[in-house]
Amino acid sequence: MMKKFSLLTVAIVIVAMTCIVSVLAVSTDTAAVNVIHATGSGNVIGTPDRAQVTFSVVTENPDVRTAQQANAVQMKKVIDALGAAGLPKDALKTTGYNIYPLYDDYSKSPFEQKIRTYQVTNTLTVTLHDVNRTGEVIDIAVKNGINQASSIQFMLSDEQSQTLRTEALKKAVSRARADADTVAGALGTTILGVQSVDISGGYSPVLFENYKVDNAASPSTTPTPIQPGDVTVNAQVSITYTIR
Repeated sequence: MMKKFSLLTVAIVIVAMTCIVSVLAVSTDTAAVNVIHATGSGNVIGTPDRAQVTFSVVTENPDVRTAQQANAVQMKKVIDALGAAGLPKDALKTTGYNIYPLYDDYSKSPFEQKIRTYQVTNTLTVTLHDVNRTGEVIDIAVKNGINQASSIQFMLSDEQSQTLRTEALKKAVSRARADADTVAGALGTTILGVQSVDISGGYSPVLFENYKVDNAASPSTTPTPIQPGDVTVNAQVSITYTIR
């Protein structure tokens, strides 16, 4: 019985030692892999094909309902005018609606202050697929009651953004590979393949905030000139190449 037990113990020890040797072999092989780490960046300049214009109708009155009603009438006039100019309903979106009480004396304590008037702000964002109409849309909105400007953003459509990003990524990968090839050649080694890749980058819309509006503009006034500028799409890659 003791002899059988001893043989079993020896067998277990041998199996365990075999597993340890296998693990060590894997670890040693992994540690022996040589790599070159390279990064690359690519930039592509494009022209925006989307615009978003954000503006507001602001009204004030000591009676909140009167301020609210006046605001509704004024904003409806703006929306109707933009619709008459050919803008579809889904291009117009309400992005803010606020009612603020304005007090007569801020130096007093909150318990002594009296509400002087109410301010109602209705904010509308217009999305344009034709950036050349940006100035026209601003002029129509101002002529029909818009009295506060927020921002103009020039952007890329999803399709154009993806096209430009593809080009930027190709440039980034090409530059990373060129650096890796140079280093590998200088070391007298050969690139075998790619171990890992990390990708980042994007673009920022062209943004104009708090642009000026002129409510006194007449129909004969020169249309508001708006230049969208260019957008730079950037891509970065970080690539680890295996070598020998």
